[in-house]
Amino acid sequence: MKRLPDSELELMMIIWDAGTAVTRGEIEARLPHTRCLSATTILTFLTRLQEKGFVKVEKSGRSNVYEALITREEYLQAESKSIWKRLYQGSVKNFMTALSAGEGLTDQDLSELQEFLDQKKGGR
Repeated sequence: MKRLPDSELELMMIIWDAGTAVTRGEIEARLPHTRCLSATTILTFLTRLQEKGFVKVEKSGRSNVYEALITREEYLQAESKSIWKRLYQGSVKNFMTALSAGEGLTDQDLSELQEFLDQKKGGR
């Protein structure tokens, strides 16, 4: 699965949040007010998403509707694995060191992590 540029990912997030097929106009209306994209730019991004296999396009009356073919969970899992390999060389120690740097993890973060690890360990 290809990694999406931020602009295309932004549109996918809108499509995923909608939970149903949406038109270009609906996507445009859901963009943050601080983000001004022209209709042609949005259509270009949607065409790229279709070419990459992330959305399907169907005609509905005079408009095209766009529906996700890849779930948010599928994308996040693939992207997380890619980041894990690229940035941390697949090492838990490298990842935790990065998380701990600077302000680090709070006690609550560590408790949540421990609970998650306990569940995973017990679920084997």
